[in-house]
Amino acid sequence: MRTARTSSPPREGTITPRRTSDGGVPPAEPHRARLLRYVLRLTAGDAHRAEDIVQETMLRAWLFWDRGALRDEEHRQAWLFTVARNLAVDAHRRERCIPVGAVPEPLLTRPVGTDIADNVVNRQLIAQAMARLSFEHREVLARVHLGDEAGEDTARALGVPKGTVKSRTHYALRALRREVLAA
Repeated sequence: MRTARTSSPPREGTITPRRTSDGGVPPAEPHRARLLRYVLRLTAGDAHRAEDIVQETMLRAWLFWDRGALRDEEHRQAWLFTVARNLAVDAHRRERCIPVGAVPEPLLTRPVGTDIADNVVNRQLIAQAMARLSFEHREVLARVHLGDEAGEDTARALGVPKGTVKSRTHYALRALRREVLAA
C-alpha cells in the first residue's frame, strides 16, 4: 500500500505558485512576487490592498492570456505592471470620492443672497476702478487691504512715513468709491 506524500505547509509570507489543470504554472505566476513589491509601493505599504490588486491583476491575466494573447515574456510583464498600476490608481480614486449623504447639509446649499454672477461683476468693477487710480494709491491699497500688511510694514516697504501711508490709504479709498459710483 502506498501512502500519499504530504508537503509541509508554506511559510507565512512566501508565495507558492498555483498550478493549472494540467499541472503547469500559469504564465503570470513567476511575476507575482515582483508585482506584489511594486504594488506595495503604489499603495504606500498597505499589504491587504496590494494583495487584492495583485489578485485582481492575476485574474485578469489568467482570463486574458487564456485566449492566447501575449506570448512574449517581456510584453507579459509590462502588461501585468500596467494593469496593476491602473487598478491601484482606480482604487485610490475610489477612496477619494465622497459618497452622497456624507457631506453636511450646510455645505451643500449656498448662503442666501450670494450670487456668483454678482461676485464676478463686482470684481470686474473694482479691478477697473483700481486701474484708474494713481500708482501710489493702487500700491497702498494693494498692500494694506489686499495684502493685509500693517501700516508700519507698508511704510517700511515703500520708504515713506507711516502717516503718509495712512493719508494715501484714506485718499485712495475715497477715489475708489468715487470711481465705483461713477461706473
